[in-house]
Amino acid sequence: MTFWRAPGWLAGSVRNKLLAMALLPLLVAFPLLVLALALWGNAAYDRLLITKVRSDLAVAHGYFEQVLGEVGSGTQGVAASQALYSALRPASPAAFPAGLNEQLALARERLGLDFLLLYDPQGRPLARAVPAGLSTGDARAPVAPMPAALAGGASTRAARLLVLEPDDLEALAPHLMPRLRIPLVATRNAAPATREAEHRAMVMLSTHAVLDANGRTIAVLAGGLLLNQNLDFIDHINRIVYPEDSLPFGSQGTATLFMDDVRITTNVRLFQDQRAIGTRVSQTVRDAVLGQGQTWLDRAFVVNDWYVSAYEPLLDAREQRIGMLYVGYLEAPFRLVRYAMLAAMGLIFLVVMALSAWFSLRWARSIFQPVERMNSTMQLVEEGRPQARVGPLPARDELGALAGHLDQLLDVIDDKTAALQRWGQELDHKVAERTQELEASNASLQLAQQQLVKSEKLAAIGQLTASIAHEINNPIAVMQGNLDLMRETLGEAGAPVRSELKLLDEQVERMRIIVTQLLQYARPTEYAGYVEALDLNRTLEDCLVLVGHLLAQTSIAVERDLKATRRVGCNRQELQQVIINLLINAIQAMPQGGALRLLTRDWWPEGTEGGEASGALLVVQDSGAGLSPEVRERLFRPFFTTKNDGNGLGLWISQGLVERYGGAISADNRSEVSGASFTVRMLTEPRAPEATPTGDGRPGAL
Repeated sequence: MTFWRAPGWLAGSVRNKLLAMALLPLLVAFPLLVLALALWGNAAYDRLLITKVRSDLAVAHGYFEQVLGEVGSGTQGVAASQALYSALRPASPAAFPAGLNEQLALARERLGLDFLLLYDPQGRPLARAVPAGLSTGDARAPVAPMPAALAGGASTRAARLLVLEPDDLEALAPHLMPRLRIPLVATRNAAPATREAEHRAMVMLSTHAVLDANGRTIAVLAGGLLLNQNLDFIDHINRIVYPEDSLPFGSQGTATLFMDDVRITTNVRLFQDQRAIGTRVSQTVRDAVLGQGQTWLDRAFVVNDWYVSAYEPLLDAREQRIGMLYVGYLEAPFRLVRYAMLAAMGLIFLVVMALSAWFSLRWARSIFQPVERMNSTMQLVEEGRPQARVGPLPARDELGALAGHLDQLLDVIDDKTAALQRWGQELDHKVAERTQELEASNASLQLAQQQLVKSEKLAAIGQLTASIAHEINNPIAVMQGNLDLMRETLGEAGAPVRSELKLLDEQVERMRIIVTQLLQYARPTEYAGYVEALDLNRTLEDCLVLVGHLLAQTSIAVERDLKATRRVGCNRQELQQVIINLLINAIQAMPQGGALRLLTRDWWPEGTEGGEASGALLVVQDSGAGLSPEVRERLFRPFFTTKNDGNGLGLWISQGLVERYGGAISADNRSEVSGASFTVRMLTEPRAPEATPTGDGRPGAL
């Protein structure tokens, strides 16, 4: 019998390997573990800092909204006061009490407002609060009529945030003009500046009507707070968010108000005692917050140092982004603490590694000595001395048991060799079976790869569609602008081609609609909006008004049977888009006129009948030619259309919008008369369906 011949250097090799195995976890695994813990700790520390600044921003936002509410409620309280009503009871401004200005001044001081003014219903000035220490002048009225920025706001219940031009602020409160002009300071990483100073004013403004006993408006009261260089306001926010000693390690908290990207009031220091008013935010933060409307939660370079920062956009009454609210604290102290923690962790691991290496070497020595003895026995057997055995070992551990098993193995080695040959044959047979199974798995994999390629092609089509839509929008805008310029330039001389210009307008609008539909196909999730509980009947009536001009051009009779009582959870614009698309399709299916039947009912999903309805359904039925089997099969596929001027995306997008909220849309022919019937089912509490890819490459849930 032939054994593997053990080389003479085996004992030394085993010794080296055992030493390497003993030290490998210490020299490789431990450093990797330290690195993993350091990376994890660093990421966790960053998340902790971001969580802290997020909560700080929530506190600052809450106080900002509180002040905004106090400006509105305080102004409303003065407008509804009996004292002001009694002062306005005379029939003409000449009869108003001479102390009306003083009454408003006391109210202004009590509310902490920067200005408080009174106008008659036509916007003519009646009285104003005169700040202490200024000349009263005409104590009865301000010197200027109501600015255009206040017009139409007398019924506003809460204060609103506005950006006023210098003339408007001077008409309201000329004593505030010294705080208005803010020279712009060159700031690192800021967007290129096109002006040298900021002259506009950001104000919290509230206007309320003063009513007589019959509910008629006899005056309009306007009160507000100027935020430009309002140091008390921003310092109070900073004290609320970052009380004294609230930040560890000597870090400092700051707060800032921006108008556009300019700091109009802040406690960030440009130098030792000079505030950084007039400096600007970096272009990266500006693009994210003002450009995209996002809330910035990350580190940012603020004026002259790195801060853990939080920025959120400020919106005016028209939901336009006009500025930012910022809070943050110095990052440097926390960074030093982080490095100290990492250094301490590394030192601890070095000590542990040194101790572990010492114990590992002693343990390895107790292993390789018995192994060397067993290796010597194997060499003797190979040399023709089969009676050689390891014999008993001093160690009673696993190695001692292994030596005994080796001796037994030498006794039965021939029998085991035969058994191994038999097992080898069985193994060959099993390998052949596994090979066949692997071939079948490869075939399934190839099929899956083909499906993946198909999905990737459809995704590429979506990207291409978005690119084409973006490029088409530019010439559309140029065409529309030139049409408007031609119409304005020609004036009455363009009467002979007025119909042609109108036709061009209609075609440009048609191209814009097609581009919008292409964008919805390419990026459907970007068109998602806020979900609200909608009255399906009311929404349907609103949509009928929107397509009323189409119905007026036909002889189609509208039949309503609206009995739904449950509301549906959906975005209003998206639900209107679905309904209008179905209404237009129904109208176009009846070019010679007919009957458009609309039904709404409460809806129970299958298997839930008898309890409270889970939603509502809408049925749109026309009396047209109906749907052929070929059309019904491909109806909801993208780019399929039966119209010469259609793009085949309307129903496909509508189905995606409905399914996004857990609903469904289906189509069939009417049974009692000719025509098609489309049914939309919506849930009161929307839920997204499972995102499983469909046969046409469109996800089941947008």
